[in-house]
Amino acid sequence: MSAETAVVERKRTAPSSWRTIVMFLSIVGPGIITANADNDVGGILTYSQAGAQFGYSLLWLLIPVTLVLIIVQEMCARMGAITGKGLADLIRENFGVKLTFWVLLLFVLGDLGNTAAEFAGVASSAPIFAGYIPFVNAEAFKIALVAGAAAFVFTTVTRGTYKIVERVFFAFCTVYLAYVVSALIVHPNWHDVLGGTFVPHFSRSNAYVVMIIAVIGTTISPWMQFYIQAAVVDKGVREADYKYSRIDVVAGAIWTDVIAYFIIVACAATIYVHNLHVPAAHQIQVNDPGDVAVALQPLVGKFAALLFAIGLLNAAVFTASILPLSTAYYVCEAFGFERGIDHHFKDAPIFYSFYLALVVIGAGVVILPGAPLLAIIFYSQVANGMLLPIVLVLMLLLVNNRRLMGRYVNGLVLNVITWASVVIVAVLTVISTVQSFFPPPSS
Repeated sequence: MSAETAVVERKRTAPSSWRTIVMFLSIVGPGIITANADNDVGGILTYSQAGAQFGYSLLWLLIPVTLVLIIVQEMCARMGAITGKGLADLIRENFGVKLTFWVLLLFVLGDLGNTAAEFAGVASSAPIFAGYIPFVNAEAFKIALVAGAAAFVFTTVTRGTYKIVERVFFAFCTVYLAYVVSALIVHPNWHDVLGGTFVPHFSRSNAYVVMIIAVIGTTISPWMQFYIQAAVVDKGVREADYKYSRIDVVAGAIWTDVIAYFIIVACAATIYVHNLHVPAAHQIQVNDPGDVAVALQPLVGKFAALLFAIGLLNAAVFTASILPLSTAYYVCEAFGFERGIDHHFKDAPIFYSFYLALVVIGAGVVILPGAPLLAIIFYSQVANGMLLPIVLVLMLLLVNNRRLMGRYVNGLVLNVITWASVVIVAVLTVISTVQSFFPPPSS
């Protein structure tokens, strides 16, 4: 190749490279945001308990779980880009109104309980922050923090355009770095960390099996599939852009489980190690995400505890923003109502009214004294458990419908992997649901 030809070639390819970067930056968002929002209050509690009870021995599980999360999220993003329709739209059009109604009922009930759980996470972080404010009433501060979070959530989503709301959500994603810093501060034994990561550990203990199920269940939730597909459609991602959207999905799944990884490491290096050296009566118990931040204070200092509490508050507010949004999308898609963050309230009244109702009820349950919060959280998880296998099967039937997807249907290898994942997730979900009602005796 001559020098002149090389110059011409560089001029031709350079703009293309820049266009690739610009296109990716314009498409990125739904995958990263959806996956990060899955590290919600329930997820943080589950990962904290995994580290506190079993040390580093469950870190290996995050590798296959991340692969399954990528596969599931990629299918929904692909359907959104190719069909230009949300998941609820496709379910109604292809499986009828009756099935859509029952899926809708379970979905709304589950997300209502999950939204209340997120605001409960806001409440459980309040005592940590109240400790840094002199002469403040802890109960009044908790109520003010929950009410303020609810107002922030609703105002942010209803007053901004999609681009503005997406930027706010990206800011939430960056705050998860607090968990990485917390894990580094506690100085874990990295030899043991790497061993737990790359050497699978198995135990016949009932508690260990239940924790495996919990980690898998908290990583793949029904609402995620509806939200990511609706977000891809809302963002205007189409067939020509999909290769960039796929990178977004993969990056989001990896990043969210990296955060989960460091939550487990932080609790394993502190609470688990501490419990090995003290009598059972004085061991630290993790029954609430706020317990972790409280437990870290005497073990590694206030700074690490404060970082953990900041991460908890961030996760609670972030997911409390997205969960009701996912539900509002589903309801409006199912019944054909106008929806989307770019619409004004008067243009999509059902969409925003439903969103407001979920936020108000979720926050109100936490603020009102005597509300059966644990029962609500429990039954919302049961509803999610019942819904998840159904949603995964419907997704697979849709993504393999050549009339809808054309050449973008799953290939043979992907179908084998995906159906195997669905069967495993379904079986573990059934086991988890049964054990929720009939807990096994501790071994």
